[in-house]
Amino acid sequence: MKISVITAVYNNRATIAAALDSTLAQSHDDVELVVIDGGSTDGTLEVLQGYADRIGVLVSEPDRGIYDALNKGLHHAGGEVVGFLHSDDLYADTDVLRRVAGAFSDAEVGAVYGDLLYVRKEAPDRVVRTWRAGRFSSARLARGWMPPHPTFYARRSVYEALGGFDTRYRIAADYDCMLRFLGRGGIQVGYIPEVLVKMRVGGASNRSLANILRKSAEDYRALKSNGVGGLTALAWKNLSKLPQFFVHS
Repeated sequence: MKISVITAVYNNRATIAAALDSTLAQSHDDVELVVIDGGSTDGTLEVLQGYADRIGVLVSEPDRGIYDALNKGLHHAGGEVVGFLHSDDLYADTDVLRRVAGAFSDAEVGAVYGDLLYVRKEAPDRVVRTWRAGRFSSARLARGWMPPHPTFYARRSVYEALGGFDTRYRIAADYDCMLRFLGRGGIQVGYIPEVLVKMRVGGASNRSLANILRKSAEDYRALKSNGVGGLTALAWKNLSKLPQFFVHS
């Protein structure tokens, strides 16, 4: 089973090599690395060129933001299964994609996900938050639950049938996409109860009060447009994050 890993990057010379190395070190023997660079000017492209013989697809051109870049990656991906590793992030160990492939051995499974660690940007071995996702249910989805998007892998055929990222969302297109797949789309989803990805803190959605408010507004719009829930689900979605700060492992 070929797994396409899409990495979108823009002016992130400091950590892009670590992200690429993390993918290239995976023990699964059929991995396609798709890198979408937004036209970096800080030396990122020079780093990428050093990996040219190991990157399956490399595109470097201006884009309209992260979700536009991820959609480009979906367009170029050739794997049966597709996932994303952002340029700040790392796989938890070298066997993550092997476990992902194993979860897709059931032909009925359309997507899988696992657990996530938030780590310090400058020290990825120091855990800030632990996100134990737990098993999916439609009732939990309606209460604001979602799987960690950095750990989410779906069959390419699911994206082809249900669509990629709606770029009208600036921050919450990943949430909208998963609501579309797990809610309206009704795909079968599997849970791998292990940490799959280490995500460095400092994401766009939490950089300022304005972004937090915008994300909440976009989350609410995504919930309503996908017929999953409303204000109660939004409130539970935000409150459910609090225990993550007290569970480190």
